[in-house]
Amino acid sequence: MPVLASHRKRRTRLRTTTPVVGLTTAALASVTLLSTQSATAAPAEPKPSIEEVQKKVDALYRQAGTATQQYNQAKASSAEQRSKVDALLEAAARRADKLNETRRELGGYAAAQYRSGSIAPTATFFLADDPQSYFDQDQLMARMTSQQQKTVTDFRTQQKEAAAKRVEATKSLETLTKSQATLRGSKQQVQTKLTEARSLLSKLTAEEKARLAGLERKKEAEAKRKADELARQQAAADKARSGRASKETAQKDAGSGTGTGSDSGYASKADKVLAFARAQIGKPYVWGATGPSSYDCSGLTRAAWKAAGVDLPRTTWDQVKVGTRVSTSNLQPGDLVFFYDDISHVGIYKGGGMMIHAPKPGANVREESIYYMPIYGSVRPA
Repeated sequence: MPVLASHRKRRTRLRTTTPVVGLTTAALASVTLLSTQSATAAPAEPKPSIEEVQKKVDALYRQAGTATQQYNQAKASSAEQRSKVDALLEAAARRADKLNETRRELGGYAAAQYRSGSIAPTATFFLADDPQSYFDQDQLMARMTSQQQKTVTDFRTQQKEAAAKRVEATKSLETLTKSQATLRGSKQQVQTKLTEARSLLSKLTAEEKARLAGLERKKEAEAKRKADELARQQAAADKARSGRASKETAQKDAGSGTGTGSDSGYASKADKVLAFARAQIGKPYVWGATGPSSYDCSGLTRAAWKAAGVDLPRTTWDQVKVGTRVSTSNLQPGDLVFFYDDISHVGIYKGGGMMIHAPKPGANVREESIYYMPIYGSVRPA
């Protein structure tokens, strides 16, 4: 039987287009995603102006100054607390020694009673080789009973006192630990602010730095103009006071000069303060420093007034509370001028609207107008 040819039509294999469709879909999704991201992405922040940089840097330096005063306060508190803790621990050790001595004394009494407690006193009297001698000793023991009682009472008192000292020392150690933690936190805050300020300045071009320097010169010139105006006002006031004093002196048989004894005494101290401060001009500002090679603002004022025999507190916040408050128009050489609402900076008035101060990191002790920064107030320390 002949083989019949197959009339089955050959099946045509269709090429799938799924991968193409998938690729197209992925590409479209990618384009859509990129378009969405481009539409929603935040625009790049504009570069700050030189004026904005100046304000930001000044603010950071001021914040660093505030943190420096916090550091100084914590450091002084920590040192004071450490001294107190050491004294308490030493006192506790002395009480412990005394307690141990009393304990040994009581132990001696207890041992003596144990050794003699097995025989009754009456039997001991009759069996003694020398009854009279025993009688004398027995009387001595009777007299010592009150001493023993006193020793026991002293021991209990000493126990209570020693325990109280230990509690006080423990509390002082806890306070010291907190002060040290505050000290570390303030130190880190100062370093953070200064690092941020330096980072801002480092990003400026040479042209921008020149413009920033120009803004500083303009600020200094305006502050100097105000200082000159104050100097003229003070000179006029001094002349008027001198005229009144001369008239009063002429009415007396023997005058004592144009100033009072108090003014003269303050002027003498102020001369020593300013002589010391002038000798520090050119030394670098270093936060937390108190001399002799570097200073922060309150470290300089404290050292200067110490040269005149006056011991000021460490921080600006405490120095502003010392002495007598005076107005800006009545400033005298030697007075302390404080700045900013948070009282984070201080300088020594030298006259003519000028002061000597340790300005900020990167600068040296120098003379400058008191109007370079916003004035908070002024005090006459002595």
